[in-house]
Amino acid sequence: MTRIAVASRSFSRHRLLRGELEARHPDADITFNDDGLVLAGDGLIAYLRGHDKAITALEVLTDAVFEALPELTTISKLGVGFDMLDLDAMRVRGIRLGWTGGVNKRSVSELVVSAAIALLRHVPAANREVLDGRWRQQVGNHLSGRTVGIVGCGHVGQDLAPLLKAFGCRVLAHDIRDFPAFYAEHGVEAMALEPLLEAADIVTLHLPRDVSTENILSAERLALMKTGALLINMARGGLVDETALKTALTEGRLAGAALDVFANEPPEDRDLVALPNVLVTPHIGGSAEEAILAMGRSAIEGLENNCVPEPGAHPEGYGGYPAGG
Repeated sequence: MTRIAVASRSFSRHRLLRGELEARHPDADITFNDDGLVLAGDGLIAYLRGHDKAITALEVLTDAVFEALPELTTISKLGVGFDMLDLDAMRVRGIRLGWTGGVNKRSVSELVVSAAIALLRHVPAANREVLDGRWRQQVGNHLSGRTVGIVGCGHVGQDLAPLLKAFGCRVLAHDIRDFPAFYAEHGVEAMALEPLLEAADIVTLHLPRDVSTENILSAERLALMKTGALLINMARGGLVDETALKTALTEGRLAGAALDVFANEPPEDRDLVALPNVLVTPHIGGSAEEAILAMGRSAIEGLENNCVPEPGAHPEGYGGYPAGG
């Protein structure tokens, strides 16, 4: 009998997804995380022990975890990020990965657009002022006509670009891969990272986190951004030097930032998240109901359709950052 462990809390509490998984595997022994446990280290090992396959989300699976679970043959990933998986260990041990990129792209794209408008119209600061008993009109700017730089033009970046073009934005893109047909069709200008940072009114990140993207927006690169520019990170924590970002926001070199992700979550720098020109959300980029269903169904599918990760082949971006979120 196949034994499946669902570590993901969101999947475990979703009645429709639970029902679809049970219908797909009527003869399997399925364990759900009904207690809503945050599973890590020894606790994660204990939860997964004795199972052949697992659906995981934010749980960190290291080589030590895999070593302790020799019976585990397959990991199916809920969501598009795979920085919490030791893919090299999976490859060496022959553990298969079920993963589908881009299943939450519209959810993330719409949140980016909403964040850009909120920052341009000073919504975070205005909201705080009203709550503090102050009533004054904040004068902001349109998103329409802005120059937006997309760093990482994979699934989310390519979904976002046409939405921005509908606002009449000039759209710039940087990616280590070239997408000439897409760029030509949507009027997107491809360029190197540094010129993009210098030209954009708004910079939005859509990269996975790995050795090639860690701290990609360093203090030096943040300093290249236009005075008064905005930064949006709805991708992965660890892409931005958060200390340097706080300084740039405090000194007024950057006008604002929207952050859905942090190097450590929940964020440890309370001064950063408390700034009036910062819009903070708790990693909700993929948390639209439509995206949750799409991610859950792809995770169910990944229990059967999967392969051993290979650099440059599966998942997209393994060994570089071309997947783009």
